[in-house]
Amino acid sequence: MPALGGVVVLLLALPIFLVAGWPLEGWGLAAVLWVGLHALDLFLARARRRTDTLGAPMQAFALLFKLIVLLVVLFAAVAANRDVALAAALTYALAYTFELGLSLVGYFGAAKQ
Repeated sequence: MPALGGVVVLLLALPIFLVAGWPLEGWGLAAVLWVGLHALDLFLARARRRTDTLGAPMQAFALLFKLIVLLVVLFAAVAANRDVALAAALTYALAYTFELGLSLVGYFGAAKQ
């Protein structure tokens, strides 16, 4: 459910990009990163279910790998076009923060019940 919140943020950001005249490539890059990293999460979750012995190390590696991929893509975008990279980084950060907030509300809200 929290991942859908991030998708909603990305969808709401598109009209803002269009109206404000910000680079659509930045929004597109953020959306591709969002979908790609969540697809990687899904793939690794399925792999974790098949091998119980590698659960925690695989999760730690996946977190590090996703962070490195995100940073490499954003640094490459900065080298190509600073405005696109800034728009992508801010849009991705907003979607990620909203997803994290929903996750925390869900986790701590469920603990009270």
